[in-house]
Order: sequence, then structure tokens, then C-alpha cells
Amino acid sequence: MRLTNRSGQLDEPITIEVPDRAASLNPNTGVIPFSTVNLYARHENYEEIFIENLQVFADTVTDQDLELIPLAEYPDSWNKSETFLTPPQNL
Repeated sequence: MRLTNRSGQLDEPITIEVPDRAASLNPNTGVIPFSTVNLYARHENYEEIFIENLQVFADTVTDQDLELIPLAEYPDSWNKSETFLTPPQNL
């Protein structure tokens, strides 16, 4: 879990263990050349965002620009969230 600054940015990147970059250079290695993570974004009075299977590659910075949507003022909207599923890369 990390908290962002007022601009929604992290002070330091999160390091994720990923397969060696060489795995992405040859399709016959049998190794998936990325790791997957799930990302949640929450803020009071905004819809929650859930990104499933976000792909992280070696030697690559993965930025996620998320736009949070304000919740309606109606009680039935207070627990609303959006889910995004990232399909695997066709490598």
C-alpha cells in the first residue's frame, strides 16, 4: 500500500520482481517476459479503480494515469467501483 502526494504521484517508484529482460528477446524461451500485479486506487468520495493483471516488464517504468470519478451524492452510489482487466501481451 502506498499513499500519493496531492498530485496523485508516488514519491518513489514501486519495485516489482520481473523476469530477466532476455526472456522477452526470444519467443522460444517458454518464459512469460513480464510480471503481473493488481492495482487499486481509492480516494474518499470517488469511485474506486481496480486494474487486474497489470503487466510489468524488465528495464521499463510502468506509469498508470488514472482519472478518478467523483461519486454521486446518492447513497446507492457510495460503493461504486470500476474494474479493468488487462489482457496478456501477444508476444
